[in-house]
Amino acid sequence: MFCLAEYLHDNLKNIEQMPQNTFDEIVSKYVEMNVAHPFMEGNGRSTRIWLDLIFKHSLKKCVDWSQIDKNDYLNAMQKSIVDDSEIRSLLRNALTDKINDRELFMKGIDYSYYYEQN
Repeated sequence: MFCLAEYLHDNLKNIEQMPQNTFDEIVSKYVEMNVAHPFMEGNGRSTRIWLDLIFKHSLKKCVDWSQIDKNDYLNAMQKSIVDDSEIRSLLRNALTDKINDRELFMKGIDYSYYYEQN
């Protein structure tokens, strides 16, 4: 489910104003951005990178995407529009403080493409 084009500008303004100081605030913003992101192809990949950047900046953490099963992630993201508890749990359990680990970053990019494959 994605934001309708006529509401996109206002939706993006609202997302920009959302706080991103705590884990819960960041995940709420992530869920909203995933709905608002205007591209079908690349939506998940770009929002996962965006999420990691916010976690790094705000919490000095990032996600080890290899710790999150593809089907669990996709199901949790589909449900997140009405109940984001599953995606919160998956992300919380995969957080790491290895924010400067190049291998972890590159592995995250690989997993991000894997999540998008049919």
